[in-house]
Amino acid sequence: MNVKSVEKQEKSTVELVIEVGKEEFEAAVEKVYKKQRGNISVPGFRKGHAPRKIIEGMYGSGVFYEDAINEIYPEAYAQAIEQEKLDAVAWPKVEIVDVGKEGLTFKAVVTVRPEVKLGDYKDLTAEKNEVTISDEDIDNELKPFISRATRVVTVEREAQNGDTVVIDFEGFQDGVPFEGGKAEGHSLELGSGSFVPGFEEQLVGAKAGDEKELDITFPEDYHEDLAGKAVVFKVKVNEVKEKQEPAVDDEFAKDVSEFDTLADFRKDLADKLRERRQTQAQRDFEEAIMTQVMDNMEVEIPDAMVDFRAEQLVNDMAQRIQAQGIPFEQYLAMTGMNMDIMREQAKTAALERVRRELALSAVAAAEALEITDEELDAEYKRLAEQYKVSEEEAKTNLSADDVRKELLDRKAERVILDSAKQGKPAAKKKAAKKTAKKAEEEEPAGEDEEKPKKTTARKKTAKKAEEEEASVDEGKAEE
Repeated sequence: MNVKSVEKQEKSTVELVIEVGKEEFEAAVEKVYKKQRGNISVPGFRKGHAPRKIIEGMYGSGVFYEDAINEIYPEAYAQAIEQEKLDAVAWPKVEIVDVGKEGLTFKAVVTVRPEVKLGDYKDLTAEKNEVTISDEDIDNELKPFISRATRVVTVEREAQNGDTVVIDFEGFQDGVPFEGGKAEGHSLELGSGSFVPGFEEQLVGAKAGDEKELDITFPEDYHEDLAGKAVVFKVKVNEVKEKQEPAVDDEFAKDVSEFDTLADFRKDLADKLRERRQTQAQRDFEEAIMTQVMDNMEVEIPDAMVDFRAEQLVNDMAQRIQAQGIPFEQYLAMTGMNMDIMREQAKTAALERVRRELALSAVAAAEALEITDEELDAEYKRLAEQYKVSEEEAKTNLSADDVRKELLDRKAERVILDSAKQGKPAAKKKAAKKTAKKAEEEEPAGEDEEKPKKTTARKKTAKKAEEEEASVDEGKAEE
């Protein structure tokens, strides 16, 4: 591998022209031939025994080139990045310049970490919410316990809002039953708004044994078969049930908690609610401080960096959904989404993550922060316990560079937050340039870019880059 040229370009990109010598490329072609010859049928030869020259004579001298490029390209690209000490932050745009018996030459336009000019990041101030707990708050905390202890009993009276009626019903349009309009023994809470408008209201006042015909007009935004149509529902009321809430007293407290008195139970609920709100108030305070740091810095964030991070977020989401036993394609179909929409929706969160990452990296550099081997080992031990694996497995699955980077970000964040104070925030300084898209009007990313000549090679490169950028802590994706 030889880096023929390095040219810095605008928007934090670097163009590399990389050469792979003919011997190295020939070895890759030979390797591909040996892998594929068993799948190639050539008249006069047993399958898998046809000489390479015969196959090339039949299908062309470059029959194995594309797969050879895929074989050799990722490593050549990685070596070039390392040799030139480039901090790549997104997938490269690739173009094959020349390929043949003399070797391979390709061009890679690499997006690198942009330069950050830090503003103020120490001694910042932000307001912090004061936590108060009212009797009404405690009453709201009690509601789930009351709901779980509430009984639903049959009553012999007219139905009221809040009651549950058990009904049989069938819907007719112009005297003809329509699909999906029939059920038996259906429980319906009156006033819940779970049925088509007008249905529940007409059952208020009904008693067990009553039979009613309900005139209903479906809303215009209902599904097309019934939208705006007038129908009749024939309904029979089988039962009327009411909710009977428990008396909220000391006996109730004993039944639903570990406390002997309602007063002690309410105090415990108040203490837990106060702790949650204090935790949230601290998070909001810290987030306000970090937002100031990000707003105070000056940086032009490459669009490709945001796109790459959005892709990671979507992939993380796909893995979590599939871990629940739901194929991601099925999830997309169920939600009426597609990958393009998912990526676009992820860009807002991706931009904030990129801004935070750039700010923390800049602070770490400004403070000359480092991670010791002892700190790295302690973190591997913590991660092993968190994921219930051995430390050796943790070290195998999580690269030391990624773990160090995560620890370094935490240290930088502590530098910022440990010096922060409560108070009115200072006037905002010059906001950071968000992305190249925000800085100037351009065509949407990707529409005017020259596509790589070898799409398969590009696909493998993306995979390589994604592996190198993989998140250290899987839990971060859920924050």
